[in-house]
Amino acid sequence: MLWLGTHGPAEAQVDPRPQVKTLTLGAVFQDPGVPVEPHFQPLANYVARKLSPAGGTKGAVIVAGSAAQMTKLLNEQRVDFYMESPYPTFLINQLGAATLLLRRWKGGRAEYHSLIVSAKNSGIARLEDLRGKMIAFEDPGSTSGYFLPKLFLLRKGFAVVEKPNAAAKIGTGEIGYTFTGSDKNVIGLVLQKKVAAGALSNDDHAVLDPNSRAALTILAETESVPRHLVSVRKGLPDNVVKRVKEILLSMHEDEEGKKILSQTGDTTKFDTLPGGEEAMRRKLMELYRPRLKR
Repeated sequence: MLWLGTHGPAEAQVDPRPQVKTLTLGAVFQDPGVPVEPHFQPLANYVARKLSPAGGTKGAVIVAGSAAQMTKLLNEQRVDFYMESPYPTFLINQLGAATLLLRRWKGGRAEYHSLIVSAKNSGIARLEDLRGKMIAFEDPGSTSGYFLPKLFLLRKGFAVVEKPNAAAKIGTGEIGYTFTGSDKNVIGLVLQKKVAAGALSNDDHAVLDPNSRAALTILAETESVPRHLVSVRKGLPDNVVKRVKEILLSMHEDEEGKKILSQTGDTTKFDTLPGGEEAMRRKLMELYRPRLKR
């Protein structure tokens, strides 16, 4: 998960061009042992240089350990832009920390959805077969590996209850779920029949090795959502917002920008929000407003 930010004074009254001292790309990453900054520094440098060709803006990277910490940075105006998947974006933006700006294409795709899968020889052939059994989710912050499939099951009328581990007792009328930490672990538990089913994105399913993919049955597919979204913090000067938006939208059109995008989480490009900001905000609200009960 990653976030973009800038901080510094904007002198729009003197010069309509953005005047910011530091353009900061912030990353939310929970594993302190993995160096994130070098991976995203080229993107921060690129946007900073385009924002101030004379060299007045510096690119920087900051890593936060959680979405809550990054939300705090947004509210403190130390982070101005961020990129995230739809559900965390909804949670942050509905509290007023930021508003939607652009859509981010990742791996050549503008949208993705979740699949609920089981092992072909497991005896699980439909969603109703999951009652009294366990489903594996990726992690609590995953849109495709948790939020979408859980909401899908809740809307189908299933009681979906978190359990401490895959071996925990499950009531006959409920579907238990546990977190595995990665899509690879989800598939491993499914194929080993340690859980009845698992959830993953259609992107992750597409890149499975042929044998693993052939051993799975797709029980259900959720609706599609944007792969990632870019949002801007409240109160950011309009001239900064406008110029950063222009830079991101055109980044895939030059060779340097295209190369940096591909190295930044396999980003393909940024484009405008389908239907505009208000339409996308309403779509996220309609999708995620239902309470994630149980």
